[in-house]
Amino acid sequence: MKPTTTIAMVAAAVALGTAACVPTPETAAAKQSTGDSSTVARQLAALRVAPADTGAHYNRDDWPHWDSVGKGCNRREDTLKVQGRNVKTGKGCKVLSGEWTSRYDGITVTDPEAVDVDHMVPLAEAARSGTRGWSEKQRTRYANDPNVLVAVTAKSNRAKGDQDPAKWLPAKDRCGYVAHWVWVKTTYAMTVDQAEHDAIAAILRHC
Repeated sequence: MKPTTTIAMVAAAVALGTAACVPTPETAAAKQSTGDSSTVARQLAALRVAPADTGAHYNRDDWPHWDSVGKGCNRREDTLKVQGRNVKTGKGCKVLSGEWTSRYDGITVTDPEAVDVDHMVPLAEAARSGTRGWSEKQRTRYANDPNVLVAVTAKSNRAKGDQDPAKWLPAKDRCGYVAHWVWVKTTYAMTVDQAEHDAIAAILRHC
């Protein structure tokens, strides 16, 4: 996928929805195909720049995730099904096999154990980004938003950890990555720190 295409998909999603009810970037692209790096740059410029809230207490258990989505599946399993190809499941919706191409490194894997479901803006980063006052309901909604989740190789996800784009960028499609990052932070009214903002802006200048 070309970087400008990915940016168009993400920008369209930003324009069409809010956190409570947004179409996936793919669905939005089918309805509105316009959008480019300048659109994402405007979204970035509208975000509030503030130091990371490192004083905010972060506990992963405070962000309940992998909620049930029905038919015995939780959000993680559903993400693997939706973002994979030829996915087969067993008892209790356990994903047994399939094929996934990681957006972060372009590697295709067939072992579900080698796939992680990543939060585009990691939960710990979200906690540092102006969300200290969020309720548990808000944290749960974010942690289970299918538009935030990305199926990627476990290796790339663990290399990323909870780092923002000033500290880590994927090997593949950096334009699409920062566009999706900005989409998430815009949708959830999160803050960006100065280094993060500047790193994203630098990437966008080459998209």
